[in-house]
Amino acid sequence: MKKFLFIIAFLSTICVVTTQAQTVTPYIETIQNPNRWVDSVYKHMTRNAKIAQLFMVRAHSNLGKKYADSVGNVIRKEHLGGVVFFQGGPIRQAIISNQYQSFSKIPLMVAMDAEWGLGMRLDSTISYPYQMTLGAIQDNSLLYKMGVEVAKDFKRLGMQINFAPVMDVNNNPKNPVINFRSFGENKYNVAQKGISYMKGMQDAGIFTTAKHFPGHGDTDVDSHYDLPQLNFSPARLDSLEMYPFKEAFKEGLSGIMVAHMNIPALDNTPNIPSTLSKPIVTDILKKDLGFKGLVFSDAMGMKGVVKFFPKGEADVMGIIAGNDVLELSENSGRAIKLIRKAIHQKRIKWTDINQRVKRILEAKYWMGLHQIIPVDTTNLIQDLNQPVAQQLKQELTDAAVTVLKGTELFPLRNDFVRKTAILSIGPKSVTNFSSAIKKAHPEATIFIVSKDISSNDLNAVQTELQKYDQVVMAIHDTRLRPAGTLDYNNALKLFISQTAKLNTISVVFANPYTVAGLSGIEQSKSLIMGYQNSPEMENSASKVVLGTLKANGKLPVTINGFFKYGDGVQMK
Repeated sequence: MKKFLFIIAFLSTICVVTTQAQTVTPYIETIQNPNRWVDSVYKHMTRNAKIAQLFMVRAHSNLGKKYADSVGNVIRKEHLGGVVFFQGGPIRQAIISNQYQSFSKIPLMVAMDAEWGLGMRLDSTISYPYQMTLGAIQDNSLLYKMGVEVAKDFKRLGMQINFAPVMDVNNNPKNPVINFRSFGENKYNVAQKGISYMKGMQDAGIFTTAKHFPGHGDTDVDSHYDLPQLNFSPARLDSLEMYPFKEAFKEGLSGIMVAHMNIPALDNTPNIPSTLSKPIVTDILKKDLGFKGLVFSDAMGMKGVVKFFPKGEADVMGIIAGNDVLELSENSGRAIKLIRKAIHQKRIKWTDINQRVKRILEAKYWMGLHQIIPVDTTNLIQDLNQPVAQQLKQELTDAAVTVLKGTELFPLRNDFVRKTAILSIGPKSVTNFSSAIKKAHPEATIFIVSKDISSNDLNAVQTELQKYDQVVMAIHDTRLRPAGTLDYNNALKLFISQTAKLNTISVVFANPYTVAGLSGIEQSKSLIMGYQNSPEMENSASKVVLGTLKANGKLPVTINGFFKYGDGVQMK
């Protein structure tokens, strides 16, 4: 009988989810509506349980049973409000997530930082293009579609919150922490792209949390390791850094994450991070800008917040500042006790705590957490890798690939009159891109130039290239994340510069900022920006070279004096 009731409940939930994906009402429009479930849960909460709802704990599914059990014990003991999953695998996460929900008297909010989809954190799942790549796309409806697909995956895995999109305006090429995670340097483009992605997720029923307010784009300090400082005027911050967030507020953004930034023009308290600043979180964000959604802190264990406010004081100040939810406290049990003490000391009012708890419960109701259904692991991997999503990945890179210079060599001539060399720089084996060009030009010769190639071998290749009439040079960043500079030695960079002077099509599968470090590459007959080293982008670029795809992407950032924001040859 219990099994039968579970099946009925499961089928009912599927019907509800399907309907919600089409007609879901934005969370901020449901705030303060009469809600029996919220009132019933709130009525039976102890004071400690109320404070615990303000915290989300870190979880992994790749660190073994002992670690998973330790997180489960914290959830069971402290009755926290939510959990944020990081690295692991989907089936392992589903099993652990089901366990954690079974421990909780009040259902947990389950979140993930999945800026480019589940593949940012989990194996066996889809990684969509980075936001910098998406910033080159001219059709924003593709980002909406991506948001819908990401939301489907979240719901299938029993998650309700995506800490995305990044809506920071990355106008500092040396930014070590945002950079390729941003849609670019133009505030209008960042706003439009972020809102499209946001609305796709929210319309499909996922709680979206834009980040990192009031803006983490113009700094060269990583707040994971230190406290960055923004020395800009209030007028500059309001008109530039905050612009995308304010536009998202107008479109019904459900949540926002506050950055750990020291901003003297907004709060001159020494060493105060924006996360712990009442003038920023309460006065500016909530009152002046009128944000009605949930306010989340960035991770509370980062050096940008605990460097100057250690031993739990950051948690207390984060609540005083006005954050609704604190993400990843160093010690949530300690924090709960310290907040109780701060209330007794009249630093915090119970009325403030109660209001936030009700807003969190309202959000949980919107997320569908009033009727928990365990995640079914049957066909889970298959469900998270649907053909429609794989096709969308390719559509996105096709729309992003950008021709920065010259189209006269497209399509690459397919004859035996011209000798063609295909250079693959960076990897140690044949790539999708070089294979595609070779398939269309079987007479061509592939040269593999790994980034650790010896000087003698590099010189030999340089000499050999003089015998060829045309060269296709692909430059790959083989690292996991596309940093702003390539990890190539000077000899290899000089080789690239010399090769560019030949009759060369250069293709860069790397962060666009890396082009600034490749002196002379602007002398290439043609230059294609591929933004990242992915199979899909290699396919897109090969289609441009072979003349089967008309590139229409535009550069989302300024690289140097040769290549500026908005550049891109629009191919007809």
